[in-house]
Amino acid sequence: MNPAGTFLERSRYYLSGEYLPKLRHCAAALPDEALWQRANESSNSIGNLLMHLAGNVRQWIVSGIGGRPVERDRAAEFSARTGPSARALLGDLEAAVAESDSVLAGLSEEDLVRPCTIQGRETTVLAAIYHVVEHFAMHTGQIVLLTKARAPGAISFYDDSGWTARPLWGGDEGTR
Repeated sequence: MNPAGTFLERSRYYLSGEYLPKLRHCAAALPDEALWQRANESSNSIGNLLMHLAGNVRQWIVSGIGGRPVERDRAAEFSARTGPSARALLGDLEAAVAESDSVLAGLSEEDLVRPCTIQGRETTVLAAIYHVVEHFAMHTGQIVLLTKARAPGAISFYDDSGWTARPLWGGDEGTR
């Protein structure tokens, strides 16, 4: 596979094959009351972060790269103090990732250097994808940390019994 194809394949894998399964584990481990808890007023809840991830993926990939119309209220993603259940939020996030995967699957090597404007920023398709994957990873890490704090011992992602960490969420694709 060429470098562009590898970049697109790995980006698609990280979003749907690594980060989403980790978020599913977190949501399943959380007590219901923990979803919308904030550590303090300047922090986000797990519910806020799940809404924010769906909005970001849709705005940057589905709309910004794919050209599909998307409605987003970014400020509401952070201001919500209560909202849908973890199941509903995950369902929406899974739909957003599936929509973005459809866009990414249709891209060519030439598309990666195409300019686009997202959130008023001049960028390229490659840079926009890179931003979304990095952004998704960062917030996934925050959700994992919050879940470990609110449900100690309830989640584990790797079998660390041997020399290498083996993923527990479905295969060893993450080790390639």
